[in-house]
Amino acid sequence: MKKFGFLAFLLLLLLILPGIGHAASNTTHINLDGKDLKLGDQAGVETLNGSVMVPLRLVTENMGYMVDYDNKSQGITIQKDKTVLQLIVGQPTAKVNGKETKMAGPAVFAGSGKTQVTLVPLRFVGEQTGAEVSWDNITKTVYITSAVSGSQETVLPGSDSSGESGGSPVSVPDPSKPAEGNGGEGAAGGSKSTGELTGLSFSEGKLVLAVSGKVTPSVFTISAPDRIVVDLPGAAFSQTFGDQLPLNAAFSGQIDVQEISKVKDVRYALFSSSPAAVRVVLDLTSPAAYQVIDNQDGLITIDLNVEDNGGQPGGGPIADPSQSGASLPTDTVGKKVIVIDAGHGGSDPGANSLNNRNEKDFTLAAVLKLQQVLAADSRIEVVLTRSGDTYPTLQDRVALANGLKADVFVSIHGNKSPDGGPGPKGIETHYTNKNSETLAKIMQKHLVQASGMADRGLKTGNLYVTKNTKMPAVLLECGFLSNPKDEAAMFSDEFQQQLAEGIAAGLKEFLGL
Repeated sequence: MKKFGFLAFLLLLLLILPGIGHAASNTTHINLDGKDLKLGDQAGVETLNGSVMVPLRLVTENMGYMVDYDNKSQGITIQKDKTVLQLIVGQPTAKVNGKETKMAGPAVFAGSGKTQVTLVPLRFVGEQTGAEVSWDNITKTVYITSAVSGSQETVLPGSDSSGESGGSPVSVPDPSKPAEGNGGEGAAGGSKSTGELTGLSFSEGKLVLAVSGKVTPSVFTISAPDRIVVDLPGAAFSQTFGDQLPLNAAFSGQIDVQEISKVKDVRYALFSSSPAAVRVVLDLTSPAAYQVIDNQDGLITIDLNVEDNGGQPGGGPIADPSQSGASLPTDTVGKKVIVIDAGHGGSDPGANSLNNRNEKDFTLAAVLKLQQVLAADSRIEVVLTRSGDTYPTLQDRVALANGLKADVFVSIHGNKSPDGGPGPKGIETHYTNKNSETLAKIMQKHLVQASGMADRGLKTGNLYVTKNTKMPAVLLECGFLSNPKDEAAMFSDEFQQQLAEGIAAGLKEFLGL
């Protein structure tokens, strides 16, 4: 009798499961350039580990790409003109014209038999084809707007076809051909540039742009939908910009904002190639007031932490910081720029603790508390490499700090014994370059005092983030995830707060604040 009941249960599962497999294709939609693609019986749009996944062949072939699949290696090649994308199912990286790039998640199989398809992250499609992509969770619809190549006239992302954009449609160069003219040395995508955008970040309601050369921003708003637009006339992307942030062949990219904010995402693109101009767009959830702080020293800040005072949102940007009453993020007024890095993140969980907790969660929690402590000091400008569960590469983290010309770089980590044993415990401070030795000594002293953990001293080595940053830089190992006592402390709010206050005290001592 029990055997019959179990068989009946299996039969019921077999009847139900196919319906689940078809549900995705029946309830999700893909809209490409205003037209709905026919999903048929194959798998549709799915979400996997926070990434929106789309059928690779269906989308790219409808965008004019050739798709070849190697059954033996499970390798896929997508090609159009001079752009060649190569990826392997299950691998988190892909090759774009031979250069390896990290994906938001690996390609995966969905469905079976004749209806089996390969799904890839929607973001990967957008970044590597130059298309504008978005996901409407209410209607379960993916929207894709193909990039325009050649010399056709188009309005780039962030501009408005109604003429409200404050700029005219521009000619988009063929990304497969180098730009002509006398662009700045190493400038990417623009001719006759007088300056470069070397990096950008968004944290705590502030967009910070790192620029070099002669760059004067023009900032305005657009409604329906609400956006803040920052134009940088005469600027091109620096040669290294694409090393730290997504920048596709059409010279555009996007970063998602993880924190709770009026800003949904930040987009950037080469608005004009001749003369060069870069456009950065903040997509808003609602109209927002803002301040522009530009001290002509390499940092431009768009600060949304201002009161509207009854005026039109965003209607009063302040071009001259001396008239704003705001504290300027520059050494000339005593404000120090500190880049704080929460180790690992996103697809990289870091070390696993005794109780199966991830290092990335500890580092982010500690960094967010440290940010709050430092933000209380008006002499300090804090920039985070990540404020949510995302994965900036090591190159991203270094390029951000160098692009901002930060005064100090601090990376927060948790340690683990090589064999996973519970023996080792305590605090370590790592550094590489001679200019970081004093900072390392000060940080170790304050960390041990604040945490009460064992003092394991200073360590030197060729860690990427401490070796390649140009400013004093340290990597702090704040306890052992493999030690029961350390682990219990590391995941407690009380310890994290003590840690934050100790790190802040050390930074202030080093900076003379």
